[in-house]
Amino acid sequence: MILAAGRGERMRPLTDTCPKPLLAAGGVPLIVHHLRRLAAADITQIVVNHAHLGQMIEAALGDGSAFGVHIQYSPEPAALETAGGIRQALPLLGDAPFLVVNGDVFCAFDITALIDHARRLETDLAHLVLIPNPPHHPTGDFHLQGDHASLSNGERLTFSGIGLYHPDMFAHLLSGQPAPLGPLLRQAIAAGRVSAERFDGLWMDIGTPERLAELDALLAPNHQADSPS
Repeated sequence: MILAAGRGERMRPLTDTCPKPLLAAGGVPLIVHHLRRLAAADITQIVVNHAHLGQMIEAALGDGSAFGVHIQYSPEPAALETAGGIRQALPLLGDAPFLVVNGDVFCAFDITALIDHARRLETDLAHLVLIPNPPHHPTGDFHLQGDHASLSNGERLTFSGIGLYHPDMFAHLLSGQPAPLGPLLRQAIAAGRVSAERFDGLWMDIGTPERLAELDALLAPNHQADSPS
């Protein structure tokens, strides 16, 4: 699942007329970078939620066949926050563990490495990819203790926005109701049911026009190669 329902307030005025997932870096919409990486990992059944200007996302991506994937959409009349959006999409996601990626991050993490984790996600409810704290989030989110996330004292890392989840984590939520992800994660972490790993490679949260410009400049040398056909 690619989370694409955010309004993108910090991206205004760019997002007044374009949904944030369709903003381009290196000549390619942010969400298309995700679709290409997922297709390369042979993850081809994709759910995309949307709210603000969501029809523009559907018009741009269609059924996903142009990118080697099959897309189903989970429209939200108003954004339901992360956990609420996932809960509403559960009928499309099925009964097995699934991958969720924030639509507004750019990351070089090897998604294929998560496939084995998904097969082992039985007693755990989630598996998170954590990164060193970026300048805009210096305090981090969770401590990495062995191979599990922890709320204990120690060096905290930042949640990358890339995670695996078991549907049981969201089944108790009411469909169609807003719900944040943080409280669910902290509850599951306190119960020792969230595994995690650290990633030290390229990761960017494209949350502001300045960071979008930074990513665009980073990808500019490959602009021609990455441009949509």
